[in-house]
Order: sequence, then structure tokens, then C-alpha cells
Amino acid sequence: MVDETKLHEFIGKAVGEWGAAMGAMLILVGDRLGLFQAMAGAGPLSAEQLAAKTGTHPRLIREWLAAQAAGGYVTYDPRSGTYTLPDEQAVALTDDNSPAYIAGAYQVLASVFKDEEKIIQAFKTGKGLGWGDHHHYLFEGTERFFKPNYVANLATSWIPALEGVESRLKEGGKVADVGCGHGVSTILMARAFPKSKIVGFDYHKPSVEWARKQAEKEGLNNVTFEVAGSTDYPGDDYDLVAFFDCFHDMGNPAGAAKHTLEAVKKKNGSWMLVEPFANDKVEDNLNPVGRVFYSASTMICVPASLNESGPALGAQAGESRIRDIARSAGFSKFRRATQTPFNLVFEARP
Repeated sequence: MVDETKLHEFIGKAVGEWGAAMGAMLILVGDRLGLFQAMAGAGPLSAEQLAAKTGTHPRLIREWLAAQAAGGYVTYDPRSGTYTLPDEQAVALTDDNSPAYIAGAYQVLASVFKDEEKIIQAFKTGKGLGWGDHHHYLFEGTERFFKPNYVANLATSWIPALEGVESRLKEGGKVADVGCGHGVSTILMARAFPKSKIVGFDYHKPSVEWARKQAEKEGLNNVTFEVAGSTDYPGDDYDLVAFFDCFHDMGNPAGAAKHTLEAVKKKNGSWMLVEPFANDKVEDNLNPVGRVFYSASTMICVPASLNESGPALGAQAGESRIRDIARSAGFSKFRRATQTPFNLVFEARP
């Protein structure tokens, strides 16, 4: 028996999500055209003024602005017919040095829509979808999405939460950043610990090439990038091996853990795993953050592991499963070093 009240509530929820889904594309449009950047700090603007500032068509800008006002991204003054980007939204949408910067997430969202057919085939065949087989928006958006969190936490709270690692890196240690992608985390560590040697590894060659160019732009001489996988990267004397938001994607996480045990120094070496925040039980992850992570995991993380015949841990693997893998690999110590609303930070030691 259908409960009409519950049905109407659900339809209302769906309508709200239609607006959010359509609006996400318009956020990306605004980001790519520099519309938010042009509005930041500019005060009230008409559609014609914003169009003139950005070299865009005023009629489309008028419609875009109305959509942003309906979604609460800008405010509208009906007396003057002008729109304003509040300072809070400006920080989140235009300041890529702010921990609140969110623009990269919309590029990730666009990437999965571009990969619709590939994702459907992954569902049908179970063969998965490799990270490198996604649209390039995924690589670029992931860099932009994770960077603010790394800037805010990596050198200031995550590494300091590890046992004795910060002091060793200040004196001059050696770090492997495995699955480094575009190298944001690698470069941040190189900046924070100029006496240390930081090596970024990733099996995705285009990402490694991108990271090298970024390091060259910054003139960093203590960081290098190499093409290598999580089970075969070279070296056996690392003070720290770090995996940032990638362990759950891997085709052979057990093999990666065993290789890392061989790669870290047996005395005082540490393995840091930064993973999406997750509780161990599904029912404890049924919240807005869990929904984002489960959704992304369905289209990105689980297919990446399945593509390599892996266990498909998924973005909501949780602490217990990761601890079990680390201990099975031979690590004698495993603990949750710290956490944020979006991440769990683990430390494993030989």
C-alpha cells in the first residue's frame, strides 16, 4: 500500500536533486568561464555587467545567474536586478588555497557523466574500469578536490600525528608517496621538509608527467617522480611511505602492504595511509558524506580494483579491513593517528 504522504516527500526530494544535478553542470560552466572569479569581491552586478567582464552572452548569463540564485550560490536584489556572490561562496568557489575550496568536485562529477558508457559496461561485465581509462577531468578534478584538504592538514597535523616522523623529515629523511597522481601531496611534503628527499610514484604515466612539470614550475630540487606501481616501486630505506586516498582503489592492496613493509626502514619506519572517512558498518555510513563516497566508489574506486582482479575494497572500506591487511602483511603496529570529517589517517609500523 503506497503512503501518499511519503510518496510526495520522496518526489520533493527528487526534485531538489534534479536541481542539484543540473546545477552541478552550471557550477562547472561558471568555473571554466571565470564567472565566479569575476563576481568575487565585485559587489552587485547585472547580467550585462558580468557578461561584459567575462566576454560571454548576456542572455545566457542572465539565466545562469537566476539558476545560481535559486540554488543559493548567489543572492538576487529584485529592486536593482543585480546579483552578488557572497564572500563565503567566493572563498569556496574561487580561492584554491582555502581548505573550503570545492570547485574541483564539480569537475570530478562531470568526469563520471562523460564516462557513462564505460561505467555501464563495467556493471555488465564486472571487468572494471582502470583509473587511466577515465576522462582526463577525473585526474584534474581529483587534484583540485583533494589539494585544499592536504594543504590544510598534511604538514600541520597529519605528519605531526605520526611517531617521530616529523623530526626525522625536518632533519633530512626519505619519503615515498605511492599513488601520487598529479603530485599535490608529494610537492607539499617537499615544500614542508626541504632537507628530505621526496619521491612520488604512480603507475599512470600522464599523471607522473604532469607532476614533474608542476615540480619544475616551483623550482623544487628535493622531489622526483617515477612511473611505478604500488607493489614494485624501488627503495628499501624510507623513513615514511605514504598512500593518499588510493589504497582502497588498488588491485592488490595486500601486495602493496607487503611491499611497503620491505620498503620502510625496519627501525622507526612508518607507513601512513590517508583514506576516506568511513565507519566499519554500512548502516553507520548512511549519511551525506557516506553517500558521496559510496557513489564515487561505485563509479571510480571499485571498478579500478576490479580492473586488476582486485578485492574492490571501495572508498568506505573502514578501519578494520585496512588494519587486517596491514597486520596480515606483517606490520606489528597499526593505529588511527588522527582524522578529519573527510579522512582517516592511519599509521602502521614494522
